[in-house]
Amino acid sequence: MSETLAETADIARLSTIDGDFETRLDALLAWEGVSDAEIHRRVDEIIAGVRAHGDKALVEYSNRFDRLSVSSMTELTLSAERLEQAFIGLPEVQRAALSKAAERIRAYHARQKPESWTYTEADGTVLGQQVMPLDRAGIYVPGGKAAYPSSVLMNAIPAHVAGVREIVMVVPTPDGVLNELVLAAAHLAGVDHVFTIGGAQAVAALAYGTETVPRVDKIVGPGNTYVATAKRAVFGQVGIDMIAGPSEILVVSDGGTDPEWLAMDLFSQAEHDEDAQAILVSWDATHLDAVEAAIVRLLPTLEREAIVRQSLSRRGALIHCHDRAEAIDLINRIAPEHLELSMADPEALLPEVRHAGAIFMGRYTAEALGDYCAGPNHVLPTSGTARFSSPLGVYDFQKRSSIIHCSQEGASELGKVASILARGESLTAHARSAEYRIRP
Repeated sequence: MSETLAETADIARLSTIDGDFETRLDALLAWEGVSDAEIHRRVDEIIAGVRAHGDKALVEYSNRFDRLSVSSMTELTLSAERLEQAFIGLPEVQRAALSKAAERIRAYHARQKPESWTYTEADGTVLGQQVMPLDRAGIYVPGGKAAYPSSVLMNAIPAHVAGVREIVMVVPTPDGVLNELVLAAAHLAGVDHVFTIGGAQAVAALAYGTETVPRVDKIVGPGNTYVATAKRAVFGQVGIDMIAGPSEILVVSDGGTDPEWLAMDLFSQAEHDEDAQAILVSWDATHLDAVEAAIVRLLPTLEREAIVRQSLSRRGALIHCHDRAEAIDLINRIAPEHLELSMADPEALLPEVRHAGAIFMGRYTAEALGDYCAGPNHVLPTSGTARFSSPLGVYDFQKRSSIIHCSQEGASELGKVASILARGESLTAHARSAEYRIRP
């Protein structure tokens, strides 16, 4: 590929045989998601304000940060009737698409739902696990420039399937602008309460409760730096899903997929924001050249061209590797949020993929389908956290309690074992408690 075209595409070209490959890849993947001290200070101040002044603080912060002029939380509360009105008022094509997406998301997550279980030992002792839903979940939905009805469905429907009793949604409305699709999605997903508040103040309200906003058990959903910092600050008081970084896609291609398809797949994540990451890996150098040419050709056709260009130049890459085995090594090292196996036989690689948030199989499965309507959740681990994290699901809205019901014989036999171990730890009250149940 000519130097002129590479400069025009403004996306890094790497090869695993380059002497500086490791260093360049490390720099490409580096992401510091921790906010600075000033943001921490401001978030702590906002949280303290909400804890001390409740609704009054929420009204004040909403007026200040979202440029509103409201005097009470009544004006920041949406009724069930208002949500239904938004759904009914949608154009038929949007209403049908939203309903179809919700139906598929619900069907997929229904298969995730774990059940309680027990088993009985020979002496009559019963052991098991009881699965129970959370009482109340809080969902943060971005507003303003980023208004995502798909996020409402992906966060609320698993909670509903899990059996959560109450779902509370917060969504900022800068300048008082309501997104009808977001409200319609809340109606469709069975959200119980909607408050038009956002930022760190909304997270604080969900975590601690106010006179109007109910306190929740877990907060899920994406947000900006202030939201992420606030979620980290309240963790422990409530559960959280994750601290999400920028969106990512890693495409592995065998060279047989249309280069324009792949260019657009890379764009689909790069257009989220300037920090998003889009990487293509292939062992076919000519194919990489063709994809780069497609990037150059298609970039000017994008509505979010400026954002995509910056994203690709800062964190994008086309990587030439030796073979499939090396591609697998790169997948597991990067641990991408979204992984496309764009090849004739993706099943051949699947067993070796250890770290990925969601895996899109074959040439026809665009990542964008997963964002909206395929069914699996689009809330996924980012920044390499797929090494130890999983997609959001029904299990995130449930908790498990162990069940132990000893028979007399079982308590006697287990008591002998517990006594020895407890005395070995010098915890004699433990030992004596167990020993009381030992039959002579």
